[in-house]
Amino acid sequence: MAFNKKAELNILINLAASDSKIEDREAKLIHMVAQANGISKEEVAEMIKSPQPIGTISALTSDEKFEHLYYLIQMMKMDGQVFKSEITFCEQIAEKMGYKKGVVRELSQHIYSDPSITADRDMLRKKAEKFIVF
Repeated sequence: MAFNKKAELNILINLAASDSKIEDREAKLIHMVAQANGISKEEVAEMIKSPQPIGTISALTSDEKFEHLYYLIQMMKMDGQVFKSEITFCEQIAEKMGYKKGVVRELSQHIYSDPSITADRDMLRKKAEKFIVF
C-alpha cells in the first residue's frame, strides 16, 4: 500500500488542532511537509478548515510508520508547549501503528521542534524498533 501523504498531513493537522488552536509554527511545519509532498497551499487550507477523521494506518511499512511518528512528535513540540492532550494523541497514533506508547516519550527526547535541526534518524529508528508490538 502506498503511503498517502494527505493522510499524514491530516494526522499532523489533527494533532496541531488538538489543543484547540493551530499555532503559526505548527502551520509552518504543516505547509513545509505539504510543499515537500506536492500538496498545494489551497489543498492545505481546505484540510485545515475541515480535518478528516484519522483512517487506518496499520498497513504502513515500518519506514512509513517511523517517518509518520517522527513528524507527529515534531509537530507536538512545534509551538514550544506540550499539552497532555497532544501527548495522549501521539501515544494513541503510535499504538495504532503498532508501537508501545512509551515510544513517544523516548523519541521526543531527541526530536527538536525546529525542522532545520535534524536528529540522527538511524539512532531514532533503532530506539523506536524496541517499542514495536509483535
